[in-house]
Amino acid sequence: MERTLVLIKPDGVQRGLVGEVISRLERRGLKLVAMKLMQVDDALARQHYAEHVDRPFFADLVVFISSSPVVAMVWEADAAVEVVRNTMGQTNPASSPMGTIRGDLALDIGRNLVHGSDSLESAAREVALFFGHAEILDYQRNTDLWINEA
Repeated sequence: MERTLVLIKPDGVQRGLVGEVISRLERRGLKLVAMKLMQVDDALARQHYAEHVDRPFFADLVVFISSSPVVAMVWEADAAVEVVRNTMGQTNPASSPMGTIRGDLALDIGRNLVHGSDSLESAAREVALFFGHAEILDYQRNTDLWINEA
């Protein structure tokens, strides 16, 4: 089983789309194992976007992600990173197909509602930034037998 980080960014929280995003991920079959509403501070924002530190848009990312609360979540599934990325759609909502979170609900690349880890390595790093080990639950859902063959 893979775990991946998903953030509902400030625009998603402000627009009241938290339930919609969670619902889409749950309906897909992903299992929620950690969640919290939080304010990202400058230090965490800089750590989270560290790979972009030399990019001209880095400062704007830091300001935006810390501008309002986010909902941080850890989701679990076989191929969780890929499944979440496909469910979210492409980074640029204009290029995202209808049926994806971004394709249905966003217009602007700078206000694309959600963040999802882009690799297993990123997922491990990002989950550790936002959650302590004790905050992530390990439990069995009754529906797991109807979602995953095994």
